Amino acid sequence: MSSIKDKQRQAARARLEKEMAERAESARKRRQRQTIIGSAIAVVVVAGVVFFIVNPFKDDDKKSTAAASSVPAGSVACTWTPDTGGGKTKDVGTPPATAPNTGTATMTMDTNLGKIVANLDKAKVPCTAASFSYLASKKFWDNTKCHRMVNEANFKVLQCGDPFASGKGYRDTDGQGGPSYTMAEENLPTDTNKPYPAGSIAMANTGKAGSTGSQFFICAEDTQLPASYTLLGTVTTGLDIVKDVMKAGDDEAFKASAGGGHPKKEVDIKALTMS
Repeated sequence: MSSIKDKQRQAARARLEKEMAERAESARKRRQRQTIIGSAIAVVVVAGVVFFIVNPFKDDDKKSTAAASSVPAGSVACTWTPDTGGGKTKDVGTPPATAPNTGTATMTMDTNLGKIVANLDKAKVPCTAASFSYLASKKFWDNTKCHRMVNEANFKVLQCGDPFASGKGYRDTDGQGGPSYTMAEENLPTDTNKPYPAGSIAMANTGKAGSTGSQFFICAEDTQLPASYTLLGTVTTGLDIVKDVMKAGDDEAFKASAGGGHPKKEVDIKALTMS
């Protein structure tokens, strides 16, 4: 009897162990499936996050590429900022948004004393040269005067470019005029010992960055100034005219403020052209 019961218990135990083993195997397979599914979901989620992170950058890259491609080869983008400096402005619109940065341009001032001709390197001053070409096409400087000269040691310049400095005599407002936009400075001198050599044409500004307009000055001799003024170009013909004006002196009208005065030997710009 005892033997039969022992056999029954052993059989029951064997069945239980088999059941437990089957359940354990089933649980192991279930965990394995869950792990695989979880990993797959994680991969999908990460891929989605990467997509949403990378895609905006791709869009930005596309935008940057599109912006870059909108500037024609051999050109640069130029920014024309509305002039809010409080001076007198002559509104003739603004130049194109891009400008060529290769080649040269010739500036010719036809004056009552003869021609003053200068060479401009567009690779160095693309936007300033473009502004000059644009304003010249609008006859911006025609029939104006070079309103100021300074004749001091290491500072001998003739300043022109105010569209309102015209007619007979001079006004207190001479030197305050320009176009309705300003631009950033370009081609600032790197030679601090000789920043503006004789014959240089440079752009005047208010002393603040990005305040270049239409006024410019011609250096009769090597001129020592801070390297804050766009070095526009070099006079190739007519520097002798500027030197003669220097010799004639000025009326010291600006001596107490900006220095110098109106040239006693007046310079009338009949026409300023670019080619």
